Amino acid sequence: MAKRKLTRKQNWRIQKVQDEKAQRLEKKLANSEVQGHLGAEQEGLVVSHFGTFVEVEPILVEGAEGKDHERTEDNASAEASNTGILGSEGNIRCHFRANIGSIVTGDKVVWRQGKDGYGVIEVVLPRDALLSRPDPRGKLKPVAANIDFLVLVVTPEPTPSSMLIDRYLVAAELQNIDVKILLNKTDLLNEGNQPKIEALLQVYKDIGYEVMRSSVVTSEGLVSLKQQLDNNISVFVGQSGVGKSSLVNSLLPGVDLKVAELSEGSKLGRHTTTNARLFHFPDGGELIDSPGIREFGLWHLSPENVIDGYRDFQEHVVMCRFRDCKHDREPGCALQLAVEKGEVSEQRFHNYFNIVDILEENG
Repeated sequence: MAKRKLTRKQNWRIQKVQDEKAQRLEKKLANSEVQGHLGAEQEGLVVSHFGTFVEVEPILVEGAEGKDHERTEDNASAEASNTGILGSEGNIRCHFRANIGSIVTGDKVVWRQGKDGYGVIEVVLPRDALLSRPDPRGKLKPVAANIDFLVLVVTPEPTPSSMLIDRYLVAAELQNIDVKILLNKTDLLNEGNQPKIEALLQVYKDIGYEVMRSSVVTSEGLVSLKQQLDNNISVFVGQSGVGKSSLVNSLLPGVDLKVAELSEGSKLGRHTTTNARLFHFPDGGELIDSPGIREFGLWHLSPENVIDGYRDFQEHVVMCRFRDCKHDREPGCALQLAVEKGEVSEQRFHNYFNIVDILEENG
């Protein structure tokens, strides 16, 4: 059943209620500061986001002076536990100020402990990278911060789509985020689907994307995958049902994320992860498990920007006869010539125009 569209007046009322809640929180926080109810500033890492609050893992600041700054994660958690306001694994649940901007999993923040057990985030520290995806209205929504690369997970079932893969790659390229492609559930490969899937993955190998393989059933590739993830901050992305949560459970025993089977009718997965969450590897590095995304929309882009997300096109488009070449029917188009010569994937070329056409239709 389609969601009922809200009227402008209903949207205004919802926004008004949200603004009033934010104002009340700001007033409460201000009163707490005046009365000295907030502790000293500390650094922390956002490990999950739950609507009106986030879970923050306290970070020990080495070399800091003063009793408040010398608290370890254990005694910080113990202090909060006295009031019962704890997230998972001893993390602190924190409110955040209305004017602080977006806060996402992976953010490093400055926060202060309140006597009521909750923390208050004061500042979001500068980010090295920010992964965002557009909502259905075309507004960018941050997903994760400070990541080193994405792991784009695909599987034999549901059958990987080159269009879907290109959407992810374009989005990542335009955000200057590296991508590694992971073929998961390799135990489902057979004589019927393997040739087509191998040919598809070879296209991306030829472009320069790293392609990995894994299976939690046969354990294929799990050791090498873990080595890739160690000492890095990575994010699993991909359609629902490709096994992201199962991979997390295999790589991090004891996490036990909820896993759902594929729908028999659609062969699409059911959403099991409802919010992005950060997990630590014992040997270093972090993994962020993000909500399943069946489509990675590009509605926030203008058609002219899409081509910048195709790394394999770049050396050719600069050689086109006309600077404003649309790469369609123009004479002297170097990109068209590269496709004819087999230097650029014909399927990628068609995907590019499909994306541009969709953006122009919705523009």
